[in-house]
Amino acid sequence: MTTTATPARRAVDAATMAEAFRLTVEAYPDKVAIRTKGDTVSLTWSQLCERVDTLAAGLAGLGLKRGDTMAILLGNRPEFHVVDLAAMMVGATPFSIYQTYAPNQIEYVVSDAGARLLVTERAFLDNVLEARKSLPDLEHVIVIDPPEEGVEGTLSLAEVEAVGAESDFDVEGAAAAVEPDDVLTLIYTSGTTGPPKGVELAHRNLLFAVQAIEQMIDLPPESRVISWLPAAHIAERAAHHYLPVVFAATVTTCDNPREIVSFLPEVRPTWFFAVPRIWEKLKAGLESMAAGLPDEQREPLQQALAAATEKVRLEQAGEPVPEKLAAQVAKADEEIFSNLRAHLGLDQINSVNVGAAPTPVEVLEFFHAIGIPLAELWGMSETCGAGTVNPPDRIKLGTVGPATPGVEVKLADDGEVLVRGGVVMLGYRNLPDRTAETIDEQGWLHTGDIGEMDGDGYLRIVDRKKEIIINSAGKNMSPANIEATLKSASPMIGQVCVIGDARPYNTALIVLDSDYAPAWAAQHGLEGKPLEELASEQAVIDAVQEGVDAANAKLARVEGIKRFHLVPADWLPGGDELTPTMKLKRRPIAEKYGQEIEALYG
Repeated sequence: MTTTATPARRAVDAATMAEAFRLTVEAYPDKVAIRTKGDTVSLTWSQLCERVDTLAAGLAGLGLKRGDTMAILLGNRPEFHVVDLAAMMVGATPFSIYQTYAPNQIEYVVSDAGARLLVTERAFLDNVLEARKSLPDLEHVIVIDPPEEGVEGTLSLAEVEAVGAESDFDVEGAAAAVEPDDVLTLIYTSGTTGPPKGVELAHRNLLFAVQAIEQMIDLPPESRVISWLPAAHIAERAAHHYLPVVFAATVTTCDNPREIVSFLPEVRPTWFFAVPRIWEKLKAGLESMAAGLPDEQREPLQQALAAATEKVRLEQAGEPVPEKLAAQVAKADEEIFSNLRAHLGLDQINSVNVGAAPTPVEVLEFFHAIGIPLAELWGMSETCGAGTVNPPDRIKLGTVGPATPGVEVKLADDGEVLVRGGVVMLGYRNLPDRTAETIDEQGWLHTGDIGEMDGDGYLRIVDRKKEIIINSAGKNMSPANIEATLKSASPMIGQVCVIGDARPYNTALIVLDSDYAPAWAAQHGLEGKPLEELASEQAVIDAVQEGVDAANAKLARVEGIKRFHLVPADWLPGGDELTPTMKLKRRPIAEKYGQEIEALYG
């Protein structure tokens, strides 16, 4: 039977995340904390705590202590939560490494953090061992799923747990000794312009963010979330690790992010966060499904969508909704949209958010029309991922919402977004000069984002300050906005990099969508051709041109794309063109595709 009694002290009011964990365990010992799809693995909070405490004692036996750092290179699996919490109980600072990192990148962050222990799995072990050759201070590599014959110089997780089971280490005492200003984790920024910087976030930073979010988003103990983003990203750690610890939410781990859509109907999350590309693909999938329906089903659906979209636009404009239209949409919701939400697995959502990049308003309108109140939010690693969020009951499409409670947001004279409050990081690890450049004497964090703010305090992000395009005529443009418009104009377009700084007109490098393009090709007599070959097919180029033309119709004339190059390859997270969090590496792209770019201006 699940315990639901309210503890004497709520986890959200704890002084540290370590204390919050123990308060949640005390209040909800029999509630499921971590599970996998199909419940192959299912741990209650008390079972999780037992494993965490045993491993914490084992890690302490290896010399891990308060203030030390411990690296984690794991996929989205239950062991991540066990390992991270165990290090936290000792008072250490666990941090995650992107799964896509090469040995030299692993070496850089482990060295910068000064980690003496690293926990990984077999899939990443070769890269870890290669990196270890240049890491003399890395004393222990722990493998959670070692091969049967073992690997020389490594320990298995089971071995460390066995040591902990025989130890008399005082885990509760160690957790109680953690202070609010102790570093909870390091978030290594993606490094679009240079080596990643280690953002130091204290226990008090994350708890401040959690307390602010509680005032805006409903997160009862029955909440369900899916862990599927890279744990090295603040969005994953905050939304699917720290928040569940504080609010006793059940976490379902999804080890392959490409399968996230299939997890939704099984989990039926109450809060779901995804990057814009996921929502764009969901929209395209539903539209493709609708297009394949017989006329007698397709036409009522299209009419219902048109009516619901009109209602959304009237509401956003603050105009009254005619009774006839409201009744039409209510009927459509009952007969059509409710089934769509159930089909997606988003029929029990309390809050649903998108962030990390601009989301086309058309995408936001679409989901609002079918009864999924998709809301943009904004934050950075340096602000615990928190900054602004659209309140679920007061969403303004095209904005990232007002400042979260207790956080101050203002614009500098040049439009740069400044943030101040308890969510602001301690600083960049080993980089006091960069910290001083980023956080001024008044405590304002200079974000590097350019924004606009309306009379209600709702923020709209224009673009990164360093990425604004200024063409040869002096016109300022946001490449991110143009790129979002292009991607929303055609499901054929997977990735876009707009070029135009100091140029007479804008051009673009376009990458085909790796899921949609082959399916489209099969329907047009090009079945079985790889993405590389499809990029040179005239029929494909023409289809992309239609999308570019549609996007240009929505852009100012000066923002339009005059010419484009279809890249004969895919751009993958962590590769030459994208960071692990799918941000464009604009400078490396410009260098790698310099010849193709110059040809567009020839």
